[in-house]
Amino acid sequence: MLSRDEILKPIWYAFTALDVDRNGKVSKSQLKVLSHNLCTILKIPHNTSALEEHFKDDDEGPVSTQGYMPYLNMFILDKIQANFDFNELNKMCWTLSAPKHISSKHLLISEADTFKVWCIFNFLSEDKYPLHIVTEELEYFLRRLFAAMGCSWNEDRFEGYKMQLGAKKKHLNAWELIELIGMGHFTKGINPQTLSMGINEVYQELVMDVVKQGYMMKKGHKRKNWTERWFELHLNYMSYYVSEDLIEQKGCISLDRNCCVESLPDKDGKKNLFIIKCVEKSFEINASDKKAKQEWIQAIQDCIVHIRQGLSSPHRESRQKRRELRNRMKAEQEMMENRMRQLQLANESKQAQLEAMTKEASMRGDLEEQRRVLTQKELLDQYRRDLEQEKMARMQMEEQVVEKANEVEQYWQRMQELEDMYRQLKKALDDERQAKEDEEALRKLQARLLQEEANKRLELEQIHHQQQEILSQSQKEKEELERERAEKESALQAAQEQLQSLRRQREGAQEEYMVVTKKLERAANKTKNWKHKVSKHEGLLQIIQPGNKSPTKMTNWGQAAFTETELNEMERIWQENKTRSYDGQ
Repeated sequence: MLSRDEILKPIWYAFTALDVDRNGKVSKSQLKVLSHNLCTILKIPHNTSALEEHFKDDDEGPVSTQGYMPYLNMFILDKIQANFDFNELNKMCWTLSAPKHISSKHLLISEADTFKVWCIFNFLSEDKYPLHIVTEELEYFLRRLFAAMGCSWNEDRFEGYKMQLGAKKKHLNAWELIELIGMGHFTKGINPQTLSMGINEVYQELVMDVVKQGYMMKKGHKRKNWTERWFELHLNYMSYYVSEDLIEQKGCISLDRNCCVESLPDKDGKKNLFIIKCVEKSFEINASDKKAKQEWIQAIQDCIVHIRQGLSSPHRESRQKRRELRNRMKAEQEMMENRMRQLQLANESKQAQLEAMTKEASMRGDLEEQRRVLTQKELLDQYRRDLEQEKMARMQMEEQVVEKANEVEQYWQRMQELEDMYRQLKKALDDERQAKEDEEALRKLQARLLQEEANKRLELEQIHHQQQEILSQSQKEKEELERERAEKESALQAAQEQLQSLRRQREGAQEEYMVVTKKLERAANKTKNWKHKVSKHEGLLQIIQPGNKSPTKMTNWGQAAFTETELNEMERIWQENKTRSYDGQ
């Protein structure tokens, strides 16, 4: 099904052809005739009063394109059926518009080829009015034309023409394209018949939606004989004719999503066979060679795939993709141009700021120069005044030259001093300028030092804070040590008291020890006597004797409270104290 935009293009040419005054308006009588012809070609019942009814509020004047479009959409385009002949619509609109723009005397192609070029233009043109074809679509058309004619494509020649065209505009209208092809701008030296065949092939492919065409043998359904036919493959059907003039059509094979195409083995002396299987019938076809067989199978299979996917014809899909690519590239280019404009504005803004800063710096320099010049001028004026004064004094001294010779000598010395003063002042000005520069450098250095001093002060404050914390912690530790020292002193005092008590206890224990020792000596003497007595009766009696266990020391702390070593030490200390006490007495 053709889109509404494709149907409107030839109708637009018919409307503009009826616009004699070229003011965008056509009389109602002419629109009635045009509407009647459109309804006849599009196979729509024509309502003769619909136009008057639609424009009953208007006067009897002409109708513009904008005013005719609602009527065209409502009463004609909305009622279109799929079985109308689009080629007849093109021929009717071509008949109205071509005589006003084309003179066949100057063209090298026939009127039929001119009509086909016009139809190709309508197919490739943009959906914007007035209709035009962009250079990309022009190049696509010329490449297809040269490929159909079997000629080589001249890229340099087209680039030169595109540059020449781009200097004026970047697109062509239909009549300019017809003149370009008809005057042989790109086809000089090519046989007119070859050119006509190339135009027809491109027309069949693009406008008539012929995917592939050519002669093949077809097997009959009733007599089973093989007959040569001219086949034309479209997206939804495949028609076949007696010959390529398309006068007598012998049949049509409808293609849908349920169809399929398959290769067949050789049989009955026929090679390169394939079959098209449909729901109701199957068609056996014999191609001229193996390559043609594969091309036909692939082309038919692509059409079936497009039908299953709900796509339009390959050429329309390709045209839509090229348009989308151009729109995308145009959008990217506009985005890039906007970006460039923004960068340019930003650059201009930066340049203006730079100029303002330069101007400001220049003004500051001028002010400094003016101050310097003013200072020098004041010094020079002072110098001139001094010179004038000296000159007057000189005149007076000349009158008294004899009397005041010494004063003249002093005057010359004064002059020398003034010159020295002038040089010194000049040097002082230079020194002042240098001092200002040094002062500026010193101020920067001072600012840097102040910053460093602030940083150091901040560091010192942090260190001081840390020291305060350390001192506070040291004070706490000191107090803790004092407390521990006091506790230790009290513990030492208690230990000393305890030691004194132990000493007293040891002295008492020592006295007891002496008593016990004496008792042991007496017991030992008694034991010796017993041993002597028993030795006589040794064979009769064995006396039980104590072992080598040392006697148990008894103290006021209990039995065996101290070891032998501790007792000896305590005894030694007691003897030393006792000795010191005797010495003191």
